[in-house]
Amino acid sequence: MGPRVATVARDTLETQIEVTVNLDGTGMGRLDTGVPFLDHMLDQVVRHGLIDLDVRARGDLEIDAHHTVEDIGITIGQAFAQALGDKVGVRRYGHAYVPLDEALSRAVVDLSGRPGLTFNVVFTRAWIGEFDVDLFHEFFQGFVNHARVTLHVDNLRGDNAHHQAETVFKAFGRALRMAVEADPRADGAMPSTKGTL
Repeated sequence: MGPRVATVARDTLETQIEVTVNLDGTGMGRLDTGVPFLDHMLDQVVRHGLIDLDVRARGDLEIDAHHTVEDIGITIGQAFAQALGDKVGVRRYGHAYVPLDEALSRAVVDLSGRPGLTFNVVFTRAWIGEFDVDLFHEFFQGFVNHARVTLHVDNLRGDNAHHQAETVFKAFGRALRMAVEADPRADGAMPSTKGTL
């Protein structure tokens, strides 16, 4: 399994984004999205997923953060897919439960080659500071569509919206970490009866 690193740039009339991802990183992040709470959430993925991530984004934040957050999800997904390559020898599946005080979330991922998102998170309030919590769904939808993975995210409990969000992103990072790891028992095999993912 060679270096699993990719850089993708996305340039539209709404956003200009560049993402570099290293799936075999050490948890180093350089995050400058223009959306501070999203930077904080992506840092959870970096630290707990041990995925190095560099995100530089400029978007039409004078309107709102929707285009920026969604397009960052898309671009990270594209970079993730490129870095992952043919998926030979990986575990393929990953899951994690993560608590933070009263909140608990679960993320389950399948590097299936088929985009699918089930997002069961009911936030206790609509805004966390200046961040609209509806945009989390847009981020994950963009990611799964372009990474071509199946992702189930469930917030099982929580009273504090910040805690809910943080457990979601920590669990997402840990699940990705498990799924992309080399499986020492696979002996370089494709983890699919189809012979491809």
